[in-house]
Amino acid sequence: MSTVHAEIEINAPPQRVWDTVMDPRRLKDWVTIHRSISNISDEPLRRGSTMDQVLHMRGVSFHVHWTLKDVSSPRRAEWEGQGPAHSEARIRYQLSGDGKGPTRFAYTNEFHTPGGRLGDMASRFIVGATSEREADRSLARLKALLERR
Repeated sequence: MSTVHAEIEINAPPQRVWDTVMDPRRLKDWVTIHRSISNISDEPLRRGSTMDQVLHMRGVSFHVHWTLKDVSSPRRAEWEGQGPAHSEARIRYQLSGDGKGPTRFAYTNEFHTPGGRLGDMASRFIVGATSEREADRSLARLKALLERR
């Protein structure tokens, strides 16, 4: 399993950050590898909600079916995803702050590629740095979006 973790401080209250990151239609505004979203089962999202997302990395587009497994508004959300060739991912959003701002937003993505340990090792080598760079870029975009006045 490979893990990507990124954190950023955003000068906005947790509820405002939460409302943005938990709105699937806003993913295009901040997630750099996001291409499209469809089949959103519930609005607003709740535990058990599902959606399908197309992502694009290193010249390849791929589909992921997401299920919201755990949610504690406006502090924590955990998604599980099923991707191509039996790949799996788990994404966690963790928000902390005093309620007025700033908010510390932590993003963790654990993903497991096909091919067992060898597949995980290859994944870390091939997409590891790209995944971390894109996570950092996405959080910088989220910060810029929410701090715009």
